[in-house]
Amino acid sequence: MFSIGDLSRRAGVKVPTIRYYEQMGLISAPDRTEGNQRRYEKADLERLTFIRHARDLGFPIEAIRELLTLSGHPEEPCERADHIAREQLDDVREKIARLKKLEAELARIVSHGECHTIGDCYVIRALSDHGLCEHEH
Repeated sequence: MFSIGDLSRRAGVKVPTIRYYEQMGLISAPDRTEGNQRRYEKADLERLTFIRHARDLGFPIEAIRELLTLSGHPEEPCERADHIAREQLDDVREKIARLKKLEAELARIVSHGECHTIGDCYVIRALSDHGLCEHEH
């Protein structure tokens, strides 16, 4: 059995995050001691580690909720879990593409040479006039 502090340290998740996941229904409310302290089991640690890893990979809460539900049915086909992971991969690739455009635009803006005063600063002008941008972002 773990206290919430022990669970936090072992899973690498902050205590308020554990409470949040309880409120969201991702983790069951634990049993409490006579002193009203939460007591977690090894299964709670494993579930929390699963959630933390999924969050690290950017999965939204609803996808994690569905993956947790799926994990409770080991005999079922894996198609739905694969689909959820593919959707996340597509989202990550879209974000990378947007970030690459932002990177290129920022690199272009800062490459206009050094200016000595704010009055002739290209960064300030480019941020003030979206028309100076090469791409939509």
